[in-house]
Amino acid sequence: MPYPSSDVPRVRTFHGRSGRLGTQSARAMAELFPVMGLALSDEDAAACFSPGTPVVLEIGSGMGEATAQMAEAAPDTGILAVEVHTAGVAALLRRIDEKGLTNVRVVHADAVSVLERMIPLDSLAGIRLFFPDPWPKARHHKRRFVRPDLVRMAVRRLSPGGRFHAATDWHDYADQMLEVLSGDPELVNEFDGFAPRPDWRPMTRFESKGLRRGHRVWDLMFRRIG
Repeated sequence: MPYPSSDVPRVRTFHGRSGRLGTQSARAMAELFPVMGLALSDEDAAACFSPGTPVVLEIGSGMGEATAQMAEAAPDTGILAVEVHTAGVAALLRRIDEKGLTNVRVVHADAVSVLERMIPLDSLAGIRLFFPDPWPKARHHKRRFVRPDLVRMAVRRLSPGGRFHAATDWHDYADQMLEVLSGDPELVNEFDGFAPRPDWRPMTRFESKGLRRGHRVWDLMFRRIG
């Protein structure tokens, strides 16, 4: 292992999915992934960007709508988009290709393994965790990504001054995020409690649908000190 292991217990933080890919998605995986994608390895994922490029890790990029918009708006930032589901990987690859983006690489793997194996300590300018699986049942809360052990591992990968930005539309998960992030010894909250919604975070169809149903969205922005 090139980077220190966190000894995190192997509790899966994502729902499994199955199903066949459509023709366009299959073509994207065959033709675009070898150019724009990364498989799980023991290599530094950020090495695919030019030296000195600030790199942001996005945990769970979904279908890539927001990722592609943020990458287009910040061409000098390298974005490592981690997505475990093949359909989401294929969708983002197609968006990258359509927009001609050169500052995104898509990692097809579980984010916990990526953090352990592909991200050196003190290397990231930021981590984004937007609308992670809320695991709403109490007995499944142990599967949520924002828990002390996983946050500690992630924070160690941030450079001093690097930002951990999370967002969720589940109130109890928002409260848990605030408690866990506030409890990490190397993080400081940039706001008094929850953060205002930043204009630069794209409004996705998922978020818009939730807002129409009366859901509220909570953002949290913390920085690593030291």
